[in-house]
Amino acid sequence: MSTVSEQQLATEHEARAVAEAAREETWERKSFARGLFDGRFVLHLIHPHPRPDPEEQARATEFLAKLRQFALEKIDGDEIDREGHMPRQVIEGLAEIGAFGIKIPREYGGLGLSQLSYARALQIAGEVCASTGAWLSAHQSIGVPQPLSLFGTEEQKRKYFPRLARGAISAFALTEPEVGSDPANMTTTAQPTEDGTAFILNGEKLWTTNGPDAEIMVVMARTPPREGVKGKRPITAFIVESAWPGVEVVHRCEFMGLRGISNGVIRFTNVRVPRENLLWGEGLGLKLALITLNTGRLSLPAFCAAAGKGLLQMCRVWASQRFQWGQVIGKHDAIAQMIANMAAKTFATEAVVELCALMTDSGRFDIRLEAAMAKMWNTEVAWDLANDALQIRGGRGYETARSLRARSEIPMPIERAVRDLRINTIFEGSSEIMRLFIAREAVDSHLQVAGDLVDPRAPASARLRAAMRAGLYYAWWYPTRWLGWGRAPRYAEFASLARHVRYIDRTSRKLARALFYCIIRHGSALEKRQAVLARIVEIGAELFAMSAACVRAQMLRNDEPSNPGPVTMADLFCRGARRRIRQRFDALFDNDDAFGYGVARQVLDGQHAWLERGIIGMERLARELELVAAAQAAS
Repeated sequence: MSTVSEQQLATEHEARAVAEAAREETWERKSFARGLFDGRFVLHLIHPHPRPDPEEQARATEFLAKLRQFALEKIDGDEIDREGHMPRQVIEGLAEIGAFGIKIPREYGGLGLSQLSYARALQIAGEVCASTGAWLSAHQSIGVPQPLSLFGTEEQKRKYFPRLARGAISAFALTEPEVGSDPANMTTTAQPTEDGTAFILNGEKLWTTNGPDAEIMVVMARTPPREGVKGKRPITAFIVESAWPGVEVVHRCEFMGLRGISNGVIRFTNVRVPRENLLWGEGLGLKLALITLNTGRLSLPAFCAAAGKGLLQMCRVWASQRFQWGQVIGKHDAIAQMIANMAAKTFATEAVVELCALMTDSGRFDIRLEAAMAKMWNTEVAWDLANDALQIRGGRGYETARSLRARSEIPMPIERAVRDLRINTIFEGSSEIMRLFIAREAVDSHLQVAGDLVDPRAPASARLRAAMRAGLYYAWWYPTRWLGWGRAPRYAEFASLARHVRYIDRTSRKLARALFYCIIRHGSALEKRQAVLARIVEIGAELFAMSAACVRAQMLRNDEPSNPGPVTMADLFCRGARRRIRQRFDALFDNDDAFGYGVARQVLDGQHAWLERGIIGMERLARELELVAAAQAAS
């Protein structure tokens, strides 16, 4: 277990203040998802479905064909998983075809392709080998290229983009032993030199994906407070090269899945970082990280959509060939229901990925909510799909592909897929953190109006002004969340899907009213009612996925009228989504949250330790800690 020796952990108020200071305070561009939480179903923002640029797609087609051929011939996901590392020839081969510079502009040596093409490339690589996909994604989505593109100077771009495009691996170093989603406890520091030409970097970063093999990293560190820099303990981003003196890989981490990734603990000891390698500005590091993740989070949904396709394909083949109890197992209702659900959700995950990618490429949207919901929703759906696929394959799903191959059976790598997919609901923002992030953005319009009213620290005068402002605002706002026509014949162009589109329209207003009721009922305590907020967020995410599925099905129907498949998949998905939404509405105010929280406190206080009788458990761990301490003392 880690300890904090140099400083006390930040208080809840301090941690919240750091996070709040880093978020984007305004919505300068449109957001479809934000409208759903506010009771505004602004369909014209996403329908007709956005289309990619034909010229860019022509260039992308050539690259994707090369990547597909390379993945088919040169990438062996099972071997990479067994060996636990990425072969050098795979990295070099990917670099040769330009896979490490997919979105880097052409003038700097990259391919200059779109977010949509990037997502499709990740799907190709990730479906064959999730570890390979992680190398590409960690390098480009959250590594140096993305923040450099958004915030780098022209000099920085000319210096680093060509190297990155040629295959110089990059990483993003934020996490520390006491710093995960809460950056308030960051201990890595960067002190300016006396002459002001550089910073001296000291600290240690944990779980840095690509870190052990990275040539270039973005590193987050505390810089001294000074006039003109926001925050008492500002966080600043730096571009750091691993070849510089003082940069050290002290441990390579091993994981349950993604066994071929490069991940480790990186230590910085008196590393001299030139001032010109400061990225964006002092004190803007955390905001840089959050803005970078707005787009960077779209990688994981792409991987999950590809995984869904692969799992569905394996289950379709198996369920149509495996014969039990007089017929193939796919004809047994229990299996058939699982396969239908897999197909519908796979369609929806891809619809979410494609819509978010095209919204990003258009440059017209603020996608912070869309990206967060795509990350949360797709990763959780993919985990469910993997669990269903394992169940359908039975013992063969639990058996490794290597063992199946040795027995001359088709080596379907479902066991590996389950291990690889599990991390997706955790890294780049766990599902729980995503729910809180989305909830914070969902209530933003209400906080702008009545924030002081529910803030116990606000002075009486501010609370009075907020009350007057809120009274005027909600006198208009609340009635309008009951008004609107969400019935036939509206949205008739969607034909059989129109009833689902109308449902989204009506339910978005119901969601806005429910959120308002939660604010009234819980007041400033709402932020503590995370289970309630989670249901609100999950309803919004389902509505967003329904919207993506319907507009994509409508586009595909227009493109290929003879193919009923997309409409069928969207219809089945929306049927299930509506049932899930109803369940969450029912549990919004009728639940056992308070009782469950009380029991949890009892468990944490040790009142129910009797449940743990009969196991060795912590006794074994304590013995291992003693052995580790003895070994350290001897060394």
